[in-house]
Amino acid sequence: MSTQNHNALFDALWNDYLAITPDAKAIHEEFKALGDETIINDHIALRTFNEGAINLDHIGKYLEQFGYEAAGEYHFEEKKLYAKHFQHKTDEDAPKIFVSELLLEEFSAELQMFCRGLIAEANWNIRQNGLSLPSRPWGKVTREAYERLLEESEYAAWLAAFGLRANHFTVSVNKLKGMKNIEAVNQFLKDKGFELNTSGGEIKGNEEVCLKQSSTMANIVDWEFNGGKHPIRTCFYEFAERFPMENGELYHGFVAASADKIFESTNAA
Repeated sequence: MSTQNHNALFDALWNDYLAITPDAKAIHEEFKALGDETIINDHIALRTFNEGAINLDHIGKYLEQFGYEAAGEYHFEEKKLYAKHFQHKTDEDAPKIFVSELLLEEFSAELQMFCRGLIAEANWNIRQNGLSLPSRPWGKVTREAYERLLEESEYAAWLAAFGLRANHFTVSVNKLKGMKNIEAVNQFLKDKGFELNTSGGEIKGNEEVCLKQSSTMANIVDWEFNGGKHPIRTCFYEFAERFPMENGELYHGFVAASADKIFESTNAA
């Protein structure tokens, strides 16, 4: 299988993300205004269900055509998720891709039934047109359905509303020239009036686990539901500082306990 250009994939995901994440564009501009700042994307994250043509395995196979392979797996028992991260085989600077899936069988019959309806629609669409990113391979959900899902799983509600798109991009703090560390980045963001995710502290992780992360809270925008627009949280911007492991190499994986708190960046206000 010939490898497709992963830059085209990220351009499509980035433009889609910017369209519903005003803070990301604003933050990007603030960093660029500092002068010769290099903004390199550390990783993106996608959400999906663990069944049908959109499950993690199928998305993993889709990413293979762009030169990606699975590099680590993670379990989130409280949020009932399973995840893997994917790295590019040859391009070390290519962003990592973190893909999580909701374990449907661990939820109520009502949630399962509703989400399997979305999955059936996705299966039909993907059979017709193939899998593509970013996409929402099902129709608009109602606000009522979104609110019901929200009672049981914020993740399921977000996924039903938004589909398969990047819920965040991540600035690599290591590649920034003007900011020494994530603490400086956070202070810069707060000084500019951006709201940070404080679940588990502003900074998730530490040097011992070789990764520190922080993120904004997701933007609230008017989202088009079946039946009209309603303000909900869309996507957020993350910041990651990586540290060397004992062998001296920079850590490239993720820390489940930190990621668990990062997920909460999209929690309803």
